[in-house]
Amino acid sequence: MIYKSLIVLGIVIFMSACATSPMGRKQFIMIGDEQMNQMGVTSFAKMKTSSKVSNNPKARRYVECVSNAIINELPVNWKKQPWEIVVFDDDSANAFALPGGKIGVHTGLLKVATNQDQLATVIGHEVAHVLSRHGAERVSQQMGLQVALQTTDAISRSKMDSSGQQKTLMSALGLGAQFGVLLPFSRIHESEADLYGIDLMARAGFNPDQSVNLWQNMAKASGGKRPPRFMSTHPSPDNRIEKLSTYMPHAKQLQQQANSSRKKPHCQ
Repeated sequence: MIYKSLIVLGIVIFMSACATSPMGRKQFIMIGDEQMNQMGVTSFAKMKTSSKVSNNPKARRYVECVSNAIINELPVNWKKQPWEIVVFDDDSANAFALPGGKIGVHTGLLKVATNQDQLATVIGHEVAHVLSRHGAERVSQQMGLQVALQTTDAISRSKMDSSGQQKTLMSALGLGAQFGVLLPFSRIHESEADLYGIDLMARAGFNPDQSVNLWQNMAKASGGKRPPRFMSTHPSPDNRIEKLSTYMPHAKQLQQQANSSRKKPHCQ
């Protein structure tokens, strides 16, 4: 009876967790924005105490200028959040955005993203993750996966002996879930954030052509060190550039519309 109840619970969860991303993809989300926002705010507060915040006023003004130009183009419900932008003194070429209106940029990124348009590419990408609710989707995937594994465990206990078959099955399911479900979705998230991200930066008046240059710079900075494709949570730079190039006419049109409305950022 336990496994039957779990199956029913799983069906109810999956049927009630449907959502749609800004790019039109169907999503499985079973955690609310309020919870995710609180998680983001708490995590960001910890980062500010455990990591070194940059005291370079020029870097802060530059990052804030690019970030605010993008924030101004967000849908009203996202734009009205009290966004917080922090530059961290860290040599890694990294940036992130968290639910709850938090943006962090490492000083190392400013050496790889060599102009405002390239920096806008990264910040647009990270903000796109938040607006697409990718964090909530990944948490939900893990929650749904846990229900599925518990259901399978209950079924296997009723049908298998104690010779080790059950342990083997659960180990195989865990591996299959990691490489067959969670990581592929992570690659989908990254590709989706790439495209939605250049939409956001182009609407702010930044040049989306520079997104290609940015990922070329990223590829050089990484020194070609990448995990095997099936274990990677990010698309390869070549695949990334190919998709961005295909999408570029649409992004350029958005930039032209923004420039016609006198949206021409000058962040230095």
